[in-house]
Amino acid sequence: MSSTLREYATFLARAVRQPTRVGAVLPTSRHVATAVTAVVPSFGSPTVLELGPGTGALSGPIQRRLAEGARHLAVEIDPEMVRYLHRSKPWLEVIEGDATHLRELLDAAAVEQVDVVISSIPWTLLPPDRQRTLLREVAAVLVPDGVLTTITYLTTLWRPNTRAFVAALHDTFDEVLPRTAVWRNLPPARIYACRRPKADSVTPRQR
Repeated sequence: MSSTLREYATFLARAVRQPTRVGAVLPTSRHVATAVTAVVPSFGSPTVLELGPGTGALSGPIQRRLAEGARHLAVEIDPEMVRYLHRSKPWLEVIEGDATHLRELLDAAAVEQVDVVISSIPWTLLPPDRQRTLLREVAAVLVPDGVLTTITYLTTLWRPNTRAFVAALHDTFDEVLPRTAVWRNLPPARIYACRRPKADSVTPRQR
């Protein structure tokens, strides 16, 4: 079995067993990966963090952009996906845990702040209070000029949880830019690039 087919099979098996943790019907396409990873620096030694990498559809494209000396980590809550990533992407620093405890998880990995956060978390499956908790954790670990990119789906724009998430992005970040819709994805995707966490979204203790 090819690596792509293995990734699809693993993803679908996970989606069937844990539908409340998977927000899409297929792994993220290369078209979305190209759009998402455009914010990853291709020079210097940045620290890039993935949230909810799943089978790692974005991990390879991220890694290919990074120069020697950069650091690439991923936080994944699903133990099965953690084991899969360890086997299929041994170069990726995978941390098993809940991103609502992101600061604690990164402290254990000796990471103070990160330059880029790329999220594949299925935001529309989360209640609004949990969305905001996660975004505060992200804001707490980003450098002042860092960026969060995250994926939503055009088919969910009408859902209250999607509207709540977009509102939470605007409450957390000074700049929230919806990028062009990616129609060559199933389902069609929209990517947000968010910069400059607002001071009132991060407590002094976190900074």
